[in-house]
Amino acid sequence: MANSMLYSDILLLYFGFTLSLSFSFVSSATSVKENQIDRLALLAIKSRIDHDPLGVTRAWNDSAALCQWKGITCGRRHQRVTMLDLSNQKLGGTVSSHIGNLSFLSFLYLENNNFHGEIPPEIGRLSRLKILKLGSNSFHGSIPPELGNLKKLEILMLYINYHLTGEIPVSLGNLSALYGLGFGDNSLHGRIPDTLSKLKRLAFLELEDNHLSGLIPPAVFNISSLKVIDVGGNQFHGTIPSNIGFSLPNLKNLTLGDNNFFGRLPESLSNASKLVKFDISGNYFSGEVSFTFSGLKNLSKLNFGTNNLRGSLDFLTSLTNCSRLQVLGLGRNQFTGKIPSSVANLSIIMTELSLRFNQISGTIPVGITNLVNLNLLLIEFNQLTGHIPPSIGNLKNLQDLNLGMNKLTGRIPASIGNISILTVLDLEYNSLWGSIPPEIGECQSLTELYLAHNGLTGSVPHQIFSIRTLSIILSLHDNLLSGSFPLEVGNLENLVTLDISGNRFSGEIPSTLGGCTSLKILLAKNNHFDGSIPSSLGSLRSIEMIDFSQNNLSGQIPESLEGLSFLKHLNLSFNALEGMVPRGGVFKNATAVLVSGNKKLCGGIAKLELPSCHFKEFKKSKIILIVLGFLGLFSLSCSVIFSWLKNKRSKKKPSSSALSLMDSILKVSYGQLLKTTDGFSSANLIGRGSFGHVYKGVLSQGQDRTVIAVKVMNLQNQAASKSFLSECKALRNIRHRNLVKIISACSSVDFRGNSFKALVYEFMANGSLERWLHTYPESNRENGERPKSLNFLQRLNIAIDVASALDYLHHHCHSPIVHCDLKPSNVLLDENMVAHVGDFGLARFHPKIINRSSADQTSSLGLKGTVGYAAPEYGMGSEVTKSGDVYSYGILLLEMFTRKRPIDDMFKDGFTLLDFTRRALPENVHQIVDPLLLHEANLEGGEASTSKNPMPSRKSPKDRIDITDAANELHSVRQKILQKELRATR
Repeated sequence: MANSMLYSDILLLYFGFTLSLSFSFVSSATSVKENQIDRLALLAIKSRIDHDPLGVTRAWNDSAALCQWKGITCGRRHQRVTMLDLSNQKLGGTVSSHIGNLSFLSFLYLENNNFHGEIPPEIGRLSRLKILKLGSNSFHGSIPPELGNLKKLEILMLYINYHLTGEIPVSLGNLSALYGLGFGDNSLHGRIPDTLSKLKRLAFLELEDNHLSGLIPPAVFNISSLKVIDVGGNQFHGTIPSNIGFSLPNLKNLTLGDNNFFGRLPESLSNASKLVKFDISGNYFSGEVSFTFSGLKNLSKLNFGTNNLRGSLDFLTSLTNCSRLQVLGLGRNQFTGKIPSSVANLSIIMTELSLRFNQISGTIPVGITNLVNLNLLLIEFNQLTGHIPPSIGNLKNLQDLNLGMNKLTGRIPASIGNISILTVLDLEYNSLWGSIPPEIGECQSLTELYLAHNGLTGSVPHQIFSIRTLSIILSLHDNLLSGSFPLEVGNLENLVTLDISGNRFSGEIPSTLGGCTSLKILLAKNNHFDGSIPSSLGSLRSIEMIDFSQNNLSGQIPESLEGLSFLKHLNLSFNALEGMVPRGGVFKNATAVLVSGNKKLCGGIAKLELPSCHFKEFKKSKIILIVLGFLGLFSLSCSVIFSWLKNKRSKKKPSSSALSLMDSILKVSYGQLLKTTDGFSSANLIGRGSFGHVYKGVLSQGQDRTVIAVKVMNLQNQAASKSFLSECKALRNIRHRNLVKIISACSSVDFRGNSFKALVYEFMANGSLERWLHTYPESNRENGERPKSLNFLQRLNIAIDVASALDYLHHHCHSPIVHCDLKPSNVLLDENMVAHVGDFGLARFHPKIINRSSADQTSSLGLKGTVGYAAPEYGMGSEVTKSGDVYSYGILLLEMFTRKRPIDDMFKDGFTLLDFTRRALPENVHQIVDPLLLHEANLEGGEASTSKNPMPSRKSPKDRIDITDAANELHSVRQKILQKELRATR
């Protein structure tokens, strides 16, 4: 019996052990099988990655176990992938749908790469997913509603994918575990779904810089867990709930800027004790600021700018308890009264203080100079009186000091010279007197100096002209300055605008002005200058406007002024000039030249209505003919000799457009470009196009280092070689301030013997217009700052720059050039925001395309331009014309001021950007204009153009205006705007 029981026990143990082994084997086999599923999914993901410069997926192969692959984390028990972290790896490509097979995945990090394509809806199958971060990529399309299936999801970040469109899916309201939601900087539209109010654990709601509209569901403001609400840069409207300070006790960031919110600021905000950032700028809030900030001890940024707030600034006293305050923006409101002396007790770490465009009176408190860490102090356009505090020099960290458009008196403090990093000094339109302190010359970082419209006396200190950085403007007009104007002015070779009108300067106009080669505007009217106009002004190749009227100038008008191809306005009236008026250049246009009040002038074109020069003119013409005849014989001889040498040389060495270009400019090799761009590293990739990629590099020549942009042609595209030759041909002989400057070209072979072609351009620090219109700079995101954008005047200046470039190509080249591909991505902005037109890969030389046969020969490059920008007639096979460029320019203008792409999803079924604009003009222009401009330019329907069909972009070529006329109209618009602003300040 005992033996039988023992046998039974042993038998049971045997079967139990066997069964255990079986289960273990099955479990192991299942684990291996599922692990294999993860492996295949990851290899599928790798196969869709076409750019991996850091080699993160290089070891994803059989040489190592799956759980040891870089970026992969597995669970201990099942050896399944639980985390996929490929963030910050500079990866490119699309995301494979097989990602949905990683069924154990809890954490997915793909942010800060260059993934494109649509977000795979298969991600919605990852039922264990807790964190999904896809921000800072190039995903497009809509947000998959399948993401609403991720019941355990706690954080969802899709920020900075500029081409994400559509509405926020209603299904996201099902994510009851969601803690953070970030959709900032996309192109989403529609309303916020009411279902988001169900997310009771939500702490971060970031929807900034989209096209969302409507009311924010009131229930959202009752989600007590919320710490961040950032909906800036949309079209939301409504009021702030009166109980917000109580209903959101954890709120740290409330950003409502650049929307259409209105109403009063609720007093309950006094209880939002955890608030760090409070930004309501660019809305329609009104009334007085009646609550106190004493309890907001963590407040770092307070921005109430561009609203309709009014009343006194007494509430600033309560801000003295906010020891962490760095930014205080109260500009563009209706605040009145004095700046309280308590401003001296504001946070010592304050960096920005803006009170501009208000109705503030009284004096500038001396204590304001206690804020020694200020970078910006902006109090212009107010009614301040009294003196500028002598201790202003204590603010040694100031970069922008703007006190203009007030009623300040007294001398300019010499202590300003202590602010060595100052870049902008604006004291114009006050009642300052005395001399300009030479100590300002110590501000060796100044780019803009405004001292106009005061009562300043004496001479201009020569130290001012040692500031080599002075590049944007030197404005001294309408003072009582006297003496000779310093010869040192020629040191300012980067200066764009010099205005010294309305003073008492005497002596001759400095001949050294010819050294200011970047000058576009030179105004010296209403002075006492005498002597002749220096012929050295012919060196001002970028000049657009010269005004020497109402002086005592004598002698003849220099013929060198005829060669200034960009000069559009020349006013020499009311002087003592004599002799014959030139006939070339600007002198061909009677409306562009004013010479009345010079009684001894003669000749010129008939429309000037000057007396004939008779004998003197005949004598001069005869001399010119003799000289031209001699030069003609000499030129003929040289041509014969040159032709003989060229034929002799051509037997030994072939030539091409590319080689001709490289013969006349700096030559670089493939090896140099490889080194310059760090092996054409993706870290240096700054642009992509159908014909190639563009890389940033630093070219060293001796001790000189030049930042360059290298366009490497994609020779696998057959049209790329033609594009290269077209650009070489177009850029070989053209030079213009508003065209991208070519530095070199390379036509060679790489180290593998493959053909290599590249063009080297001057680097444009501010990127493309496309980036500024649709993909804002991200540099301030980590600091919680709003991205920058182009204001109205900047857009107008860019439009004028582009028109100037086209005018040059169409009318001032040896052979007129049609660009054929004008669009925002081909307009580049330098460090001074001056626009430069680039990419001549589709350019045509007009004389060669006026007949159909030659037009057909160039059609191999396909469509003449880009869809949405190309003229309608090109789609029907018409030849390339200048009016085609004008059409593209018109579309560019509409895009600039509406911030709508012509290929936006809203434009379909024959409805175009042109139709969208035409329907709104003139009464409803405010409905289509970029909302960012409404406050900046104070645009109203009644002030808009009355044109219902914008002239440059008319569908019929014969109805389009010439680009010269378009440029002139834009110049007039800019002039009227500047004059209007000036009148408004008086």
